[in-house]
Amino acid sequence: MFSKILVANRGEIACRVFTTARRMGIGTVAIHSDVDAEALHVKSADEAVGIGGKTAAESYLDIDKVIDACRQSGADAVHPGYGFLSENAEFSERLAKEGITFIGPSASAILCMGDKITSKKLSAEAGVNTVPGFMGIIEDAEQCVKISADIGYPVMIKASAGGGGKGMRIAWNDDEAREGFNRSRSEAKSSFGDDRIFVEKFITQPRHIEIQVMADSHGNCIYLGERECSIQRRNQKVVEEAPSPFLDEATRKAMGDQAVALARAVDYVSAGTVEFIVDSQKQFYFLEMNTRLQVEHPVTELITGVDLVEQMIRVAAGQKLEITQGDVKLTGWAIESRLYAEDPKRNFLPSIGRLSRYRPPQTLTTADHVVRNDTGVEEGGEISMYYDPMIAKLCTWSTTREAAIDDMSRALDQFDLSGVGNNLQFLSSIMKHPRFRAGDLSTAFIDEEYPEGFHDSDPEGDTLALFAVAAAVIAHRSQRAPDAGQGSAVLRGKQASESSDIVAIIGQTHNHLTVTPDAGMLNLQDESGKRMLAETSWTPGQSVATIRIDGREYDFKLSPRVAAIGIEHGGFLVKAQVLSPRKAELAGLMPVKAPADLSKFLLCPMPGLVTTLMVAEGDTVEPGQALAIVEAMKMENVLQAEKAGVVARIPVAAGDSLMVDDIIMEFET
Repeated sequence: MFSKILVANRGEIACRVFTTARRMGIGTVAIHSDVDAEALHVKSADEAVGIGGKTAAESYLDIDKVIDACRQSGADAVHPGYGFLSENAEFSERLAKEGITFIGPSASAILCMGDKITSKKLSAEAGVNTVPGFMGIIEDAEQCVKISADIGYPVMIKASAGGGGKGMRIAWNDDEAREGFNRSRSEAKSSFGDDRIFVEKFITQPRHIEIQVMADSHGNCIYLGERECSIQRRNQKVVEEAPSPFLDEATRKAMGDQAVALARAVDYVSAGTVEFIVDSQKQFYFLEMNTRLQVEHPVTELITGVDLVEQMIRVAAGQKLEITQGDVKLTGWAIESRLYAEDPKRNFLPSIGRLSRYRPPQTLTTADHVVRNDTGVEEGGEISMYYDPMIAKLCTWSTTREAAIDDMSRALDQFDLSGVGNNLQFLSSIMKHPRFRAGDLSTAFIDEEYPEGFHDSDPEGDTLALFAVAAAVIAHRSQRAPDAGQGSAVLRGKQASESSDIVAIIGQTHNHLTVTPDAGMLNLQDESGKRMLAETSWTPGQSVATIRIDGREYDFKLSPRVAAIGIEHGGFLVKAQVLSPRKAELAGLMPVKAPADLSKFLLCPMPGLVTTLMVAEGDTVEPGQALAIVEAMKMENVLQAEKAGVVARIPVAAGDSLMVDDIIMEFET
C-alpha cells in the first residue's frame, strides 16, 4: 500500500480523498495556488506544497509544478480528483516515468475514453448504442454549420476533451451552430488546452443516466448501479440521485452490461463512469465515458455502501476487487444537491466573495437517514473568480425516494450561508416541485419549469399560513414593542395568557391572526377560525429558527430587512412584517419607490474578465447583437444588446477585471 498520496486538485474533492486516505492510514499531501494558500483542503492534509500562480493554467494544470510537488513531498501516489489533470494522459505518463502511481486508469484508457471522438468509435465497435453524429475533427465554424445541417437540427456541439459542461452548446439553426462552435472551441482551449470539437444529434427530452464501473488489473470489472443526472443547467449537473426513478431492472442490467463491455474493451482499471442519454421509451445511447471519479459519486456510495475512493486506491496498489457483481446491492435512495456560488435570480451568474457565514446542516447517520456534506470551504473562506464555483455537495439518503427528498428539503432549509450569491433557495424549490417529486425528469427540466429563470414568488395556501405563523412566532420571541425595529409586534406589557390581534404581512397578503401565549407555546387563530399551536426554542440572533407547528418541525432561515425580516423556507424567500391592525392599514398607504432607470447601460452581470469587446464607441447596435464577452469561472458569457441604440462610451478594455454592475458600455439616450 502507498505511504503518501498527493491530491492534484483542490476544494471538496481534495478533502474527500484525504478523508479516506486518513482512514486507511495513508499520509496526505495537498497542493495549492497562491489564491488557495489558506483554503480548507490545505489545512486538511498532513502537509501542503505551494505551487504558485492564480489561474488553473498557472497552478493546478501545470504538470511540471505538480510533479515537482510530488518530489518535494515524497508522495508515491497521486489522486487527480476530477477536472484539472484527472483525464490528462500526459500527466499519467509523466508520473509513471517518475515512479509515482497514478490513482486512475492507464494513459491509453484515458486517451481512448477521455477523448469523446475516439470513445464513440470504440463504443460502437464494442457493441454499445451510440448517438448519430460526426466523429471527425471540425476545422472551422462553416464546416460545423454544414455538418450540423446534414445531421439535422438540433445538434450538440461539444469539446472532444474535458467535461463539466465546458465547451458545450446546443444549436437549433445555422447561426447558433456558427456561434456555438466559436464559443465551444474557445472554452475548450482555456479549460482543457484542447480545442477539438465534434457534433452529434441532440435528442430532445432525454434523461441523463450514468453507470458507475469499477475495474482492477486482474480482469475483474463490475458496475455499481446508476445515477440519474437529468436536472441540469447549461449542461452542468445540479441535482443527482441514485438509483434512477425511471429505470427498470432489465434496462439497468442492459446499460450496466454495456458499460462493463466498454470498460473491458480498453482494459480499463479504476473507477469510471459511462454516461448515457435515455429517451422516453428507455432506449439508451452512449454519451461519453469519464475516466475519473465523478462529482456525484457520493450517491452511489450511499446506496451501495462502497467507498469508491478506497477502491480506487486499492486497485491502483495492485489489489484485486473484493466485490463481485453479485455483491452489489442497491439499498434505499440518495439525493445530491450541488451548492454553487451563483445567483439564480440573475440567470445563475457566478458570484465571488468571502463566506461571512457558512453553517451546513449537522451530519447524520442512522439506520433510516443520512445527511452528508462534502465541502472544501469553511466560514471566512473566499470564493474566487479563478476556479469552479461549487461550494459543497449536500447529500441525503433514506429508505425511499420520497423520504430522501424530504430529508434534502429540510437540510437545505437548515443550510445557513451568506457572503456570496448562492443557489440554496433554487435547490429548495426543485425539491418541492411536483414534477421532480413525481420523478418526471429530463435534461430540459429547468428550461421548461423555469423558462423565465428563477425568481421570488409569494407562497400560497398552507405554505403561506406557515410563513404567517413563523413571522408571528419570531415577532413574539424577539421581545420588541409593537412595530419597532424589525417590524415585530410582541406582547410586551400584556399578561402572559392575554391574546393580541396582529397582522402578518407576507408579500402582498395581510394575514390576520389572534395570538395567545399558552404554557411556553403560542396558540394562533386565523380569520377562518383555524387554530395552530406553535413552539420554538429560537432566540434573537440565531439565523435559523426551528419551529414546531402542530407537532411537525419546520426550519426557517432569517435575515434582517428594513422594518421587516426576511424568512426563507421551501424555496420561498419573503419579506415579513408583523404589525398591529392599525399600523398594517397605514403601511398599505406608503408609496413604493421606483427603481432607477439603467436601460442606457450595459452592466457587468457577474465578477469576471472582459476578454472581447465586439463593438466600438459610435457603433449602432441592434437587438440581440453581441457586444462583449466576459469570462467567469471558466465559462464565456456573451453579452447582447437588449434594444437598438448607439454606443456612446466604453469605459473598459479587454483584459479588465470587473465586479457585478460595473459599467461596460453606455448608450445614447
